[in-house]
This record gives sequence, structure tokens and C-alpha cells, in this order.
Amino acid sequence: MSTADMEVVIDFEFFKVRQGEIVVKELSVAVNNMNDSFRFKSPYTMTSHGSEENGFNWEDGHMAYHDLYTVVSEAVAGFAHLYCYDFTKSKFLTVFLCRPILNLQDFNCTQPTSFNHTLWCNLTCHKFPNVDCATKTAHSLYDWLMCHLQTKSYVRCPTDMSRHSSKFFSAA
Repeated sequence: MSTADMEVVIDFEFFKVRQGEIVVKELSVAVNNMNDSFRFKSPYTMTSHGSEENGFNWEDGHMAYHDLYTVVSEAVAGFAHLYCYDFTKSKFLTVFLCRPILNLQDFNCTQPTSFNHTLWCNLTCHKFPNVDCATKTAHSLYDWLMCHLQTKSYVRCPTDMSRHSSKFFSAA
């Protein structure tokens, strides 16, 4: 099994409501040149409103919100390592899935807003260039992760970490 078959990146866009409760509106899972994206209906009735950050409206979505756990847990079931960017998102997913979600910020990942996305989403709510999109972000974060892991696999650090040195050895 290759590294690409063990790693998956999850990203989602959400509303914060009722004392900071997170309501997921769009969730995307990226792995090995594939993306699965899901848009969820509102979990309860609320006055219609939208978000300037991600372009969603409260009514957007096609999947029942009560299916969120089933959809996400099945999408990531076969993967050993789950990643997400952002402490809030990682914490939410860790508690929600009862599995550790590694925060890509801990790996010094570049902020997703600085990526030049190579994948474009066709959702009408994402028609503006500066709107956050879980599909584009998950895909870009996955590409970054694969590059990061590949780079680490070709570099072997000295075993004595008590000394600082710029000398590295080939992994071959």
C-alpha cells in the first residue's frame, strides 16, 4: 500500500450558530486524484441568511444533515491517516468521528488561501474567485501533503537530534 493510499484530507465549509455550534454545509474528501464533495441541508429551520466567506445560503444542500456522520465516516473508513487544515476543523472532526484528525498547520502547511488551485468547482455558490470552496481546498491540501510526505521520505535526518546540523543524508 502506497502512502497515497493511506492518507486523506478533509475540508469543510460551515456556519457558526447557537453559541458557536458548527453546522457543516459543504464537505470534501480528497485522496489520490479523487474528490468526493457533499452539500448538506440545514439541520433545523432558521431565518434565511448567507455567508460572505463561502458563498453558501442556509437553504443550500442536497443531503439530509442527519446523514453527516454516516457520509463522512464511510468516506474515510479505509484510510489510516486523516488530515484537515485548521485547529477548529480538526478538533470538530476528531470529536465528531472519534478518530484523530491531524492538523496540517502542525506540519507548517501553507495557508489554503495562498494556493493556486488546480481544480475548479462548478457550484453556483462558488462563482466568485475569492469564495472559499471545500472541494478546491481539500484537493490543494492533499497535493501539498503528498509533496510534503514525498520530500520527507527522501531525507533522512541524523539520529542524534540533540545537536543541530545542516547535514542530511540521502534516504537511498
